[in-house]
Formats: sequence, C-alpha cells, structure tokens
Amino acid sequence: MTIKRRSGDSRQDAEALFKAVTTKPVEAPPKATPSLPGVKEMVSLRLDKDVLEHFQEDGPGWQDRINEALRKAAGK
Repeated sequence: MTIKRRSGDSRQDAEALFKAVTTKPVEAPPKATPSLPGVKEMVSLRLDKDVLEHFQEDGPGWQDRINEALRKAAGK
C-alpha cells in the first residue's frame, strides 16, 4: 500500500482523489472483425415503393437483384 502525503490544500486533495476514482482506464479499441468474402450484412434501407415493386415483380431473388444493381452503380 502506497501512502501519499497530502498537499495541505484540502480542495486540491479532494479534486485529486475525485479524479483518481472517476477517471476510466485507457482501453484498447475493439479489434475489427475481418470481413469474409461473400458474407452479407443485414441493414435497414428505405426505398421508394415503385423501385421496390420493380425489383419484386420478377419474384424471389429481388434482394439479390437490388444488390447487383447497387454493386453495378458502385462500379464494382
């Protein structure tokens, strides 16, 4: 146990003690999870009704068609 001498100024002593008790220790930032190729991420996206209907009119697979259109628009 370390005994620390007081400075003689009660206010400084109180502030130092308060700071010591309330200061959070520095934590390392969380490690980013490496992205795996082909893994999809769930997002919420608002689309105009007519745009959604356009992709849904061909039946199942409409989400993949939207993904393909967005990929093409992004130049990938």
